[in-house]
Amino acid sequence: MAFELTAEARDDLGRGGSRRLRRRGRIPAIVYGGGRDPRAISLGQNELVHEMDREGFFTNILTIRLGKDSQSVVVKAVQRHPARPQVLHVDFLRIVADQAITLNVPIRVVGEEESVGIKEGGVVERLLSDVEITCLPRHLPDFLEIDVSELEINQLLHLSDIVLPEGVSSVALDHDQDQAIVAINPPRREEIDEVPEAELEEGEVPPDEVPTTDEQDEGGDDASGDGEQPA
Repeated sequence: MAFELTAEARDDLGRGGSRRLRRRGRIPAIVYGGGRDPRAISLGQNELVHEMDREGFFTNILTIRLGKDSQSVVVKAVQRHPARPQVLHVDFLRIVADQAITLNVPIRVVGEEESVGIKEGGVVERLLSDVEITCLPRHLPDFLEIDVSELEINQLLHLSDIVLPEGVSSVALDHDQDQAIVAINPPRREEIDEVPEAELEEGEVPPDEVPTTDEQDEGGDDASGDGEQPA
C-alpha cells in the first residue's frame, strides 16, 4: 500500500507562522532523524486528511516529495486541536534502510467466530489496541494478529501469545512486561425480580387499584364541591 504526500519548504517558523499556514489551508510539519538536520515543511490540509483516513497510514512507510527530492518516513506524532477535528502539526521520522525503527502497530483479533468462550456466551474485552515494536523498515508489519479461537471464559491472552513476524520484537517484552491483550469475560446477567400477577375473576378489581379509606374520604369531599358553605 503506497502513501505519498507532496510538501513545501517552510521558512516562516514559530506560532505566528504556523497560524498563517493553517489559514492558507496548509499544515506545518517537520522531518527529522536519519543522521540529518531537521527540515520544516508544510502539507496541504485536504491531501493530508485524505491520506490519514486511509487504513495503514500510521503504520506504513510514507513518501514525502519536496520538489525533485523524495524521502521515506513514518509518522511519529500528530498534534490535534483539543476541541475541533483539526490537525495542528505532524512529526515525521526519516527512514534509513539499515537502521531499526520503533513504532506502534495495531493488534487485530481473529478467531472470534470459532472461540469456545464466545460460543458459551462470553464477551470479548480488548485490553490493548496496539503494541510498540522495533524492526528494520523492510520488516515493518501493517498489524499483528492474536487468535482467540481456543480462548475460554475467564481466560486471557498476553503479548507473549502473539506470533511476531521475522525481524520484529516487542518493546514491552524486551523489558519483561507481558501485558494482557484480550480476555473473554462471563456474560453480563441482569437479575430482575418479577412477581407474577394473580389471576382475577371477571369484574374483580386489582388490589392496587382499590382506593384506601383516605382516598374514599377525599373523593367524597371532591364530590360535594370545593368545601365552601352555601350562601
